[in-house]
Amino acid sequence: MTWLDPGLFLRGVAWRDDRGRPVRADPGDLERLPWDVRERAGVPVGVRLEFVPHGADAVELHYRAEPGDVPHGFGLWADGRQHSEVLARPAAESVVRLELPPLPGPFTVYPPESQSPRFLGIRGVGGRVEPAPRRPRWLVHGDSITEGWWSTRPAHAWPAAVGRLLDLDTVNLGHAGAGRGELAVAQQLAAAPADALTLAFGTNCWGRTPFTAPLLAETVRAFLALVRQGHPRTPLLVVSPVLRPAAERVPNVLGATLGALRDALEDVVREEIAAGDGRLALLPGFGLLGPEHLADGLHPDDAGHAVLAGAVAGALGELLP
Repeated sequence: MTWLDPGLFLRGVAWRDDRGRPVRADPGDLERLPWDVRERAGVPVGVRLEFVPHGADAVELHYRAEPGDVPHGFGLWADGRQHSEVLARPAAESVVRLELPPLPGPFTVYPPESQSPRFLGIRGVGGRVEPAPRRPRWLVHGDSITEGWWSTRPAHAWPAAVGRLLDLDTVNLGHAGAGRGELAVAQQLAAAPADALTLAFGTNCWGRTPFTAPLLAETVRAFLALVRQGHPRTPLLVVSPVLRPAAERVPNVLGATLGALRDALEDVVREEIAAGDGRLALLPGFGLLGPEHLADGLHPDDAGHAVLAGAVAGALGELLP
């Protein structure tokens, strides 16, 4: 059984660094990015392996991971559901084996993102495996909610779920702590290949880096203009901030409530649509989730991610060919 190049099987990859590792910001343009964006860009959120088996009844993955005491979880998905999960003992380098159910595939393996695994090889057991067919490429940018915080598994984060619902290659460019309309990020999105795009940011503009409503409005206007320079006709969905009870009516240090910031963002998107951008759509975030969906008053739990995924899939699906 010969080890195959895992790079042929990887999906959800935006860029690669000089060592060939998947990263979530352009490695040639890091100096313009805030430190928190650069830090989160090094974590391979959303990167996964997709393959089709030919006679194989199992697949083995050779990988290296960051040291730690947390078991390495590998989830095996096909036909929209998880079929198994293997918890491997933490090790700097290891081989994990996943038994395959009698299905034609394609199969998706969601690795333990937080351990930043680097795959060294993949091989079929009892047969061979080949890379799954390529799917339309969907870039989704946002903050920690987009990155999938508080989802119990990488596969449960709302961008991953939308990708399965719409049969898209999800490229997760959510940066926890950031997602503040960084214009350098907009230019990187403009330069990256995409068949569809989604922007879902704004809540960090209330507290972590305070904005006024007019400042956010002009930032969103500039962000959209830069993205459209690279993707003038690509379907683009903007999702405004979801419920954050502690911020909805509470002014930040500059006097802006999250409700006012959300209104400013949505007004700009509606203006751009009215001005003739027929491939742009808005999904208002308020009302999508209730307090019962929030694990910590800010981030959705698994049920909240599923609700959000359903709403985004519905809105984005109307934009796609």
